[in-house]
Amino acid sequence: MKKSDREHNPSPAAALRGLQGESTYERLCEDIRSGVLAPGSRLRETEIAARLEVSRTPVREAIRRLEAEGLVDHQPRSGAAVRKLEYPELMELYEMRSVLEGTAARLAARAASPVELEELQALNAEMGEAAGQPGLQVRLNRQFHRRMLDAARNRFLLRAMESVEKTLLILGTSSMQSPDRALAAVEEHREVLDALAARDAVQAETAMRRHMERAQFARLKRLREAEAGRGA
Repeated sequence: MKKSDREHNPSPAAALRGLQGESTYERLCEDIRSGVLAPGSRLRETEIAARLEVSRTPVREAIRRLEAEGLVDHQPRSGAAVRKLEYPELMELYEMRSVLEGTAARLAARAASPVELEELQALNAEMGEAAGQPGLQVRLNRQFHRRMLDAARNRFLLRAMESVEKTLLILGTSSMQSPDRALAAVEEHREVLDALAARDAVQAETAMRRHMERAQFARLKRLREAEAGRGA
């Protein structure tokens, strides 16, 4: 087999290693998102490999990938650890998210198809009906914002937003875990949807930026409460 053939047709062992590496990376991302690996947590290859029941190689590769994406720092004498976001970084992150999500809403007001608008309406209605199911509401909220980005029809916007969303993992659980916040988000989504239905790009961006500002406030409040709880 020629070299080019081997590159396009990896051996079963190489394919398995690739699948293990991707699975390990995704599981570590979810551990960071859920708070199992909180900011500052050390990433010990041996412990993670034992917990995930994989070898150290995919763990090492996953940690390197997380480090390249800015979710993990390599600290002298202590090794890899989940990054801690300083307050200025957090504010900058939400500022950028507000810009990107607002732009997505503005573009979607012009480019979204009727089918996409119906899907967004359905997702938000389902989110409103999922009261008392925070896990489901979090997933539906992510789907809503992802569909909005898709409807904007801008691949560069998508790439920029993926980078922001990746860094948001460090903040742990979503503010949507709060029933009051989830209910408020549904109403805020409706304001955006009304503007989209009217094809009012300016109002769609304004409503989305307002939604992001309220999400930022809720997130900061949640983080402060968590810090107070750890200090008690």
